[in-house]
Amino acid sequence: MNSSDDIRLETKLQQLEQLECHFTWDLAKESADLSDLQTRLEDQIELDLSKKAGAIRSYCFLAYVRYLQGFLDDALTNLLKSEEKGREYHGDDCERFLIVTYGNLAWLHYLRRSYSQCESYLEKLVGIKEKFPTGSPTELHPDVYGQKGWTYLKFAYKYYGRAKQCFEKALELEPEESEWNIGYAIALYRTEDIRRSSAEDSLAVKQLRLAKQKSPDNAKITVLLGLRLFDFDKYDEAESLIEEALEMDPTNPHVIRYVSKNFRCCGNLDRAIALLKRAIDRTEKSAFLHHQLALCYKRKMTDLLRGDARGRGQEVRQLIDKCTYHLQLAITLRPNFLLAKAELALLYGQDRRIENTQAEEMFKAILKEAEERTDMLQIIHHYCGEFHHYKNNSESQAVHHYTECMRLGQDRHFGKQSAYHLKRMALKRVNRDPSDGEALGILGFIHKARGKKSEAIEYYEKALEFDQNNEEYLNALSELERLSLE
Repeated sequence: MNSSDDIRLETKLQQLEQLECHFTWDLAKESADLSDLQTRLEDQIELDLSKKAGAIRSYCFLAYVRYLQGFLDDALTNLLKSEEKGREYHGDDCERFLIVTYGNLAWLHYLRRSYSQCESYLEKLVGIKEKFPTGSPTELHPDVYGQKGWTYLKFAYKYYGRAKQCFEKALELEPEESEWNIGYAIALYRTEDIRRSSAEDSLAVKQLRLAKQKSPDNAKITVLLGLRLFDFDKYDEAESLIEEALEMDPTNPHVIRYVSKNFRCCGNLDRAIALLKRAIDRTEKSAFLHHQLALCYKRKMTDLLRGDARGRGQEVRQLIDKCTYHLQLAITLRPNFLLAKAELALLYGQDRRIENTQAEEMFKAILKEAEERTDMLQIIHHYCGEFHHYKNNSESQAVHHYTECMRLGQDRHFGKQSAYHLKRMALKRVNRDPSDGEALGILGFIHKARGKKSEAIEYYEKALEFDQNNEEYLNALSELERLSLE
């Protein structure tokens, strides 16, 4: 290769880095479950849930996923299908809907060393920019903002905030576009803190209503609106919307999974199970649906054990077996499904037919995996705490994991659950032995985490009466006293 070729390649790479496409959107491969993402995108295409722009997006995104998995030929095939769908749906006006597809094609051809094809797509993108100019050099086409938003929304939960920003930008340019209104509604639904809002003030509720108004036949938006209203105790309207969504699209697995989760949480387990089985008939490779079905069987088993389970041992074992089957299937379909693995390990701890050491070893492996990934670490610490607390009779290990869970976010659901268990354990110990310094220290830690300085100081001082040289308590007390003086 001569120097002029080197210069051309360097120029080409600079052009590529300036493109708006999956290759330049800072999508960290380790943040996503690529196998699960591939399955979801393929299901979406197969079930014909995405039409027009949705089909273009799905094939384009699937291509990038296949590239990340190392299948460049598959990636190219899917990008060409994305281009084909664009021409099929939009005819001569297709090019502005293919900006991201062309960007991906330029990158993929460059990586495959097909430099002439790479240049061809770069030239097409220059032509599109001239044909469809935006308001400023830094402003993107609304379709690019929209596709970027949908990508962030599907890739991993840590990108939800970016998805919301992208849809906001798209709506500034095209406020009436139903696709952007739907995407923005879903992003708000997933990012909104319902503890700090009400049905009247909720931005998600307002946007879901607007999206439903613009797309009255969209069952997913209808069910999400119902579920959010249910969060705010608006039961009558919520139930009406959930029923409407089921009537609208009774076999849509995306709708069924939301509705069944709601039914499970409300205790309507038989209906939830029936819905999930119906959804699995259509998308049998959905790890999420198998996990949800397992949780229904677990809830049935728990309810049975809380009541009078005498003479019903066989029924309990059948529920354990059903739960185990669907959790194992979920993990087979999605090998890094840590939540399903933790549920299965807990179940092993409960099943007397299985050695407890098997559950313990499984939790060690899960915790190691969670520490490498970090995004699930808090939840796994909570599950480890529950295992040692209720199944393994190791209170010291339970305290350790519940405490670590709280350290990773005491305001989150699992942080609150861990705090609840820790407080109960500590109070029980203090009532039994008022000189239990460790239990008093635990209560000090809980109050400190909740911002209750005076109560925390009181408990730490009491703890030090019985454990005078404990560095953890001394450091916590020193920090609290310093904060009190500020």
